[in-house]
Amino acid sequence: MSLVENTLFGVCDKVQVAMERFRTFEPPEGYYGAFSGGKDSITIKELARLSGVNITWYYQHTTVDPPELVYYIRRHHSDVVVNKPRRSMWQLIEAYGMPPTRTARYCCAVLKESSGVGTVVTGVRWEESNNRAKRRMFEHCRKSKKKIYLHPIIDWTTEDVWEFIRRQKLPYCHLYNEGFERLGCVGCPMGRQKRLRDFERWPTYKKAYLTAFKKMIDENKKSGRVMKLDWKSPQDVFDWWMDDREGDDKHDENQCSLFD
Repeated sequence: MSLVENTLFGVCDKVQVAMERFRTFEPPEGYYGAFSGGKDSITIKELARLSGVNITWYYQHTTVDPPELVYYIRRHHSDVVVNKPRRSMWQLIEAYGMPPTRTARYCCAVLKESSGVGTVVTGVRWEESNNRAKRRMFEHCRKSKKKIYLHPIIDWTTEDVWEFIRRQKLPYCHLYNEGFERLGCVGCPMGRQKRLRDFERWPTYKKAYLTAFKKMIDENKKSGRVMKLDWKSPQDVFDWWMDDREGDDKHDENQCSLFD
């Protein structure tokens, strides 16, 4: 695949098409740019710059982001507005009485999807998942009437994204060079068994999760909340949480996420 393709309708330059999408749908108040620091985000950020549109970029700090990603954004994207959550992941675990799972992604709803107004630009691409293959390039948000989404590179492949990054000589987070395909939250249940690698690299996060699980158990007992399972210790919770079979047949791919 290439950014410039010969089709039945002539030559298609994906970069020019994406830039035209930015210009066509630009609202009077400007775009809200959803920025994660990942490869797709830095691609749409550069395309927006080349397009000359009015856009402000926002990064939702989840409190469980890879440290290297946070440092990368701080160094190379200082113009991005960093939104810090009202409650951290650890506080959410205690409040909800259970860890986030593939079928109970309250963390995404609170830490990510609640942000954004107006016309929100994302790096969503069809190739990423079966669910995203159903998305439209320009669409209304199903959860909020105040949002409209623009996905300017929705038809790009991963190879297209990396070709553009190399062509533009864009700096990117070095975790990609170490085999990380996505730079999501450390320990995200959607990462399945790749979470083992996360906790080997960032053991401090494992300790933080165990501490949160301890507070969660104590709060459940204190409030009389009925727990899903008979968890005796934080390690019990962690072992259950890391079991990749949990919720495997109940995964709801229709849950949308604002970031790549």
